[in-house]
Amino acid sequence: MRVSALLLFCVIAASPAAAQDKASRVMLGVTGGTLGIGPEVTFRASPVVGVRANATFLGFGHEVDSSDITYDGDLGLKSGGVMLDLHPLRNGFRISGGARIGDNRVDLLATPSRSVQIGNDVYTENQIGTVRGHVAADDFAPVATIGWSGGLTRGVKLGFEAGAMFHGTPRVNDLVVTGPFANNPAVLASLVEEEAEIESDIDGYKVYPVVQVSLGYAF
Repeated sequence: MRVSALLLFCVIAASPAAAQDKASRVMLGVTGGTLGIGPEVTFRASPVVGVRANATFLGFGHEVDSSDITYDGDLGLKSGGVMLDLHPLRNGFRISGGARIGDNRVDLLATPSRSVQIGNDVYTENQIGTVRGHVAADDFAPVATIGWSGGLTRGVKLGFEAGAMFHGTPRVNDLVVTGPFANNPAVLASLVEEEAEIESDIDGYKVYPVVQVSLGYAF
């Protein structure tokens, strides 16, 4: 009887240690979504606090309309970020905040086949050739999300998060034409007006939606 009681006591005493041995602290994986696709590493410092870092990349085309010109937009997303994860329920549910640094931009290119209005003036396609430039937001952007990452156990984990990146008001840079009137003072003044019109059209895009899904393995 005493031997049985001693064995039972040893099993109970060893259980927390065994559970802790099986607990995961580090997870390596990949994340994909509106920020792009790339590698991600997570360190769970405790059941309540974790830290994540990732780098994401994505590119695709999207048309941008402004006044009389339709631009072919080439969106390129390149950024890296760090997030502090809080797990108030001590499980996979998380509330996260952090920031990203990157070079997210849209390259603009238009090749008019007829006369078009740039700013407040009209020019022929032969005068301006092509119109090109790019749109970029702030390089540094705070991020806030909520999501799920799985518990502290080891193994394959599927996670997700949704929230917003606050990248500021996008700005148009280096808008130029390539035709014979490229250095014409009137055209240069019209391009400044065109930049202001494009920025007015995209002024509502100060907040970028974040929706990411992740797949990883916790060690």
